[in-house]
Amino acid sequence: MRNVTRGAPLGDSIELADTSAQRAVGLLRHRGLEPGHGLWIVPCEGIHTFFMKFAIDVVFIDRKHEVRKVARALKPWRLAFCLPAHSVIELPPGVIEETGTQKGDRLEFRECA
Repeated sequence: MRNVTRGAPLGDSIELADTSAQRAVGLLRHRGLEPGHGLWIVPCEGIHTFFMKFAIDVVFIDRKHEVRKVARALKPWRLAFCLPAHSVIELPPGVIEETGTQKGDRLEFRECA
């Protein structure tokens, strides 16, 4: 996953959660996210961090993969929503700041074999 606007990689090991079961579990079973890892939840307009053990950066994107909203280092027991979003990317805290990702940026996804 790459921020094309900024020329910055967001992660090279982003899992896709596109079923009801995958979306329901999300990152709840994880104890943290390693650099380069993340979760792309499709479709999704809002997330919660109830019962999570760590903070995450959250990027909301539309169907054209344009960033609609970001939430930096969202702590456990919080909510984040963006009604115009089509999906959400959950990343390790600090990725948004390190890459300069902001509303209006365009992201690119490449499937790896």
